[in-house]
Amino acid sequence: MPGPLEPDHLPPRDADAPMATNGFLRGRRRTGSFPTPFDLLQQRMDDVLGDRGVLKEVLHPGEGPPVPQNASVLVHYSGYLEYSDQPFETTTHLKHPRLLKMGRDLTLWGLELGLLTMKRGEHSRVLLQPQYAYGDLGCPPLIPAAAVVLYEVQIVDYFDSGQVEEFFAMSPEEQSSVPLSELLEVTNTLRSLGNHYFSCSQHYRAKGSYKQAVMVLENREVQSEPVKEKIQPALLPLYLNLSLTELRLENWHKALKYTTKALEMDSLNTKALFRCGQAYLELGDFENALKFLKAAQAKKPYDTDINNLLKKVAIRYKDSLDKEKDFCSKMFRSPEKM
Repeated sequence: MPGPLEPDHLPPRDADAPMATNGFLRGRRRTGSFPTPFDLLQQRMDDVLGDRGVLKEVLHPGEGPPVPQNASVLVHYSGYLEYSDQPFETTTHLKHPRLLKMGRDLTLWGLELGLLTMKRGEHSRVLLQPQYAYGDLGCPPLIPAAAVVLYEVQIVDYFDSGQVEEFFAMSPEEQSSVPLSELLEVTNTLRSLGNHYFSCSQHYRAKGSYKQAVMVLENREVQSEPVKEKIQPALLPLYLNLSLTELRLENWHKALKYTTKALEMDSLNTKALFRCGQAYLELGDFENALKFLKAAQAKKPYDTDINNLLKKVAIRYKDSLDKEKDFCSKMFRSPEKM
């Protein structure tokens, strides 16, 4: 996945770029027929709509199909006014790209139209005339009246959440008739959304996405072995993701619930064995923690995380036994020795 659109990562600007800092362009205004920076920029831009209202220049091409309607887009962007070196809004200071729902979270129509032409990994400039941006009134005090604005945008990733919404709008009967390939696309989108939320430490939202995906798959009536063979591999990573999310939320019993389901599908799954060990450790069940961690170690004997957790369990188990032994010795100590 491409990195954030940080200033150091931007391609070198041309001398006639609108944010250029050279003395020839900086601070100049249109005088007679002398072209402005935006005039020069739009000469090499493509017309998105055919009316010159939304123009686009691809700085780095992306891959795959363009952003679908109603998708959720992970994006970095910066908005500029002409003759300005500093953006009036930007996401480059954020740790994670912004997740925007098309048709809901974007206030600028022209920017949304530009995003719909972009692909995963694409980095482009989009120049918007006032009717596609902030209009004749602008947005004081930042945006003057009838302002033309430029956005530099990078599509980090997108999720076809529109397809997910369409699926959940169906009746149970309609959902059951959806082709398995489409069903798996819906669950893959939900899992990807969950992974994004997890990476941003939004564990409750991650859990919600994973649980939705599990519900879709578990509710599907399995009528044949070939169908079962496609559904189970899709369920396994979801159970593992849910177990890790529940561990982050300190729901130890729920974490065990999902690791148990994962082990029912793959009894030697190292992640499931390791997470069982983690949950049992937190519950103070050191014997079961050791049992599952040793099983995981047998699969990956040189795994640092497994070996470190085994040492931690062994130390805590020994401390627990020592405390129990000390407690018992005090209980049964003769009165003369007290």
